[in-house]
Amino acid sequence: MQPVPLGAGCSICGAMIDLERARHFLKVRHDGILVTIKRDGRPQLSNILYFVDDDGRVKISVTQTRAKTRNLRRDPRASLHVQGRDRYEYLVAEGTAEFIEGDGLPEALRHYYRKVRGEHPDWAEYDAAMIADERLLLAISVERAYGSLR
Repeated sequence: MQPVPLGAGCSICGAMIDLERARHFLKVRHDGILVTIKRDGRPQLSNILYFVDDDGRVKISVTQTRAKTRNLRRDPRASLHVQGRDRYEYLVAEGTAEFIEGDGLPEALRHYYRKVRGEHPDWAEYDAAMIADERLLLAISVERAYGSLR
């Protein structure tokens, strides 16, 4: 099975959605399903927590050892499915992923936590857990979106 070429759309899916409208929809939610491409071309889906940062990119905390991380290192194309108020309202944001690693990662992970959970009671404990889990931050630049919004 061949991977779907970049730019190939879905003619039977929901309508294309303006990126500003898509970002607004994404900003008021935090739960989604991240879709990456396995080595054999099949999709790999992961339930995730995310937020849209001030730079407009979707940020997701991931670990070095997960399939989604390996998949995105090999092929940075990603889709994020986010459900709306009912089963008929949804958005799929497609884009290119990159990893935030190295210098600045601890503060970036703290920023992520604050956006999706609020303040942590013990940041030293949090930092140690992030190191033990081999956490890094995924940033997806949304390039197009489709779905059914109300």
